[in-house]
Order: sequence, then structure tokens, then C-alpha cells
Amino acid sequence: MSQPVILFPDAEFVAVTVLRSALAPTVHVGTEWPDDLETKLAGGVVSVTRGGGAIVQRHVTEDVTLDHDVLAATKGQALDLAQLARAHWLAAEGTTVDGAQIYSVNDVSLIWLPHQPDAETAPIPRYVLVMQARLRALPATP
Repeated sequence: MSQPVILFPDAEFVAVTVLRSALAPTVHVGTEWPDDLETKLAGGVVSVTRGGGAIVQRHVTEDVTLDHDVLAATKGQALDLAQLARAHWLAAEGTTVDGAQIYSVNDVSLIWLPHQPDAETAPIPRYVLVMQARLRALPATP
């Protein structure tokens, strides 16, 4: 007898969906830094990347770690945007996003980590927000 095929939700997609629906439309939210990064800093940039994770309950739940690079025109703006992203993630606990059930959300860390593209440029204000979410698996469709 074969085991069921269970697909876990795409955690990056879930995070982007949560943040795009909650943050201002001027904020660029995606899974990669935009090519024209410097032109997006006035509105802010949030780039989400899966940092790891593991199945907690086989065929049911998975804990995923999500790294959020939060960049903006100023350090204060980047911090405010990181705090806002964190607050919206925490508020998403217990909701369903595109069929993915978000069982729990935990704050792991928020650190200042400016990005310096090269030696001739000033550092770009950047915070890295790390969140952990427990997501429910979805049965595979035939």
C-alpha cells in the first residue's frame, strides 16, 4: 500500500499573498529583489525567501522559516516597514490563504543588516525579519 501524496503549501507564495494584501500598494513585495531596487526604495521593498523548515506532523503540518529582506530609503522607514510586516504576519495566524491554513506564526528575529551594493555606493537601509509559520498540508489532487 503506497503512502498518500501530500503537497505542502508554497510558503513564499503564502507570505507574499499575506503581505501584498496588507501593505500599501507602493511597497514592492516579492520573492526576489527588484532589478530597479533603488527606484523602489521610496515605497519600500519586502523580499521573502524560505530559510528552511521541516515536517512537524507527517502529512499534516510543516514549520517553515521565512526571511524577509526589508529595504527602504531610510533606516527609520525600513524599520517601520519591517515592524508592519511582522504585525501583519502575526495577525495572519489562524487564517487560510489560497487554501493554505496558517496554524501559527512566531517571531524569530529582526536585525539591522544594511546592504552595500559596491564600494562606491552608500549602504541601503535594510532590516532582515525572520518569521516562522506552521502551515497545514493540502491533499494532492488527482
